[in-house]
Parts: sequence; structure tokens; C-alpha cells
Amino acid sequence: MSEPSYDRSRCSVAGTLSVIGEKWSLLVLREAFLGVRRFADFQRILGAPKAVLTDRLTTLVAAGIFARVPYQADGERQRHEYRLTDKGRDLYPTVVALMQWGDRYLAEPGAAPLALEHRDCGAAIRLELTCEAGHPVAGPRDVRPVRRTATG
Repeated sequence: MSEPSYDRSRCSVAGTLSVIGEKWSLLVLREAFLGVRRFADFQRILGAPKAVLTDRLTTLVAAGIFARVPYQADGERQRHEYRLTDKGRDLYPTVVALMQWGDRYLAEPGAAPLALEHRDCGAAIRLELTCEAGHPVAGPRDVRPVRRTATG
């Protein structure tokens, strides 16, 4: 879309990156999708500095991607865990797409570190773009950007 009137400062990609575009935020999301919920576990697995991890989790909670939920183990003080919200779970395809791109272009052939399988049947998971009519979309050449007005 090369229209000079298209305001790229309102771009959804830029808006999304302002929330999750930092390395540690994406890695926190990856771990959350793998089942991690507690601060100490995020820190242990990621090796992120405490201040950085605190900042990223605070940002993700403020954006509504995580909910901060109290829990208390027997004999210990109350702590909080971070649970993905619906808004956060909707980012799963984004993280899978980044993983699959890395598997394809960065990993040694046949050496991707993690495979994703459908829990019910065991088949490999893959992402694909389709239009609402169900047609496959191979890439940007199959797409026509259409400027929307404020009402639609």
C-alpha cells in the first residue's frame, strides 16, 4: 500500500511490537505457552535479570496479556503467578510462526530443538494463512492491502 495518506503510525504491527516486541517479552510468552506461570520459574529458565523480568511481566499484565493471580504454598507467604488471558493466548500463532521461521532458517537441517504435535492425534502442527473463504494464502503477493476508514 503506497498511498501517501496511509498513516503508518497507527499500524497494528507497530502497536503490537510496542507491547510484545522486546526479546524478553517474547521469551516470557514462549515459556507461558509451555506451561510456566511463576516468576522464579521464568527467571530460572530464561536467565533474565530480575529487574528486566519484573518490567516485562508488569508490561504484559498492564496490556492484559497476563493476569497476575495470587497463590500460596503451604507454610509460605502469598506469591503471584502469571496466567495467560484470552488476549495472551491469541498470541500463540505469532510465537509458533516465529519458532517455525527459526526452525526453517536458523536451525541445522533436522535439528529443530522443539516439535509441536497435536495433543489428540500426534500430528505435527503447522501454521498456514487462509482467507475467510478457505483459500490458502502463500504470501504477500496473494494479498491486496485495503485501506479502512474509521468506521470499517
